[in-house]
Amino acid sequence: MIISLIGMPGSGKSTVGRQMARQMGVPFVDSDSEIEIRLGEPIRDFFERVGEAEFRDIESAVIDEILQRDAEFVLATGGGAILRESNRQLLHKHSTVLYLRSTPEELFRRLRHDTQRPLLQVRDPLQKLRELYAARNPLYRRCAHFVLETGRPSVHGLVNMALMQLELAGILDPTRVAATVGAEKTS
Repeated sequence: MIISLIGMPGSGKSTVGRQMARQMGVPFVDSDSEIEIRLGEPIRDFFERVGEAEFRDIESAVIDEILQRDAEFVLATGGGAILRESNRQLLHKHSTVLYLRSTPEELFRRLRHDTQRPLLQVRDPLQKLRELYAARNPLYRRCAHFVLETGRPSVHGLVNMALMQLELAGILDPTRVAATVGAEKTS
């Protein structure tokens, strides 16, 4: 079983993914970290030096390789991974996809001091987030099996909501992980 997390930059994919993986007792994989290993440099530097198109080619190749692994894990993707139809199809076909949906305003509050995200290094980052959201939200929804609203819950609450959704859908065996607040894993 592979669980993939998609969503806008700053929606919590890596943070939620790490905790989900821990609770499920499976490895956590971050596609951006795998890409940086491949590049031998931070994504931001590569992005600025070479451009988005070449970065997206590498991102697609890395996602394809990750999804071919014969293992169970939780995967956090980069915010723009869904821009390519081939990535959306691969993710949807080879994993259970959870879209962590955050509003642009929510994302701005979280990211206003972040200098590591290349697409947000602009004069008006909130406007940029609104534009990205308008373009990407339909793609995230098309790719996702489940949509989780990130507005109010804590990370712990989001993880529990995700695990409960997977349990209710029959994707995750309830004896494998405790998906209730404060519960402990049973095996």
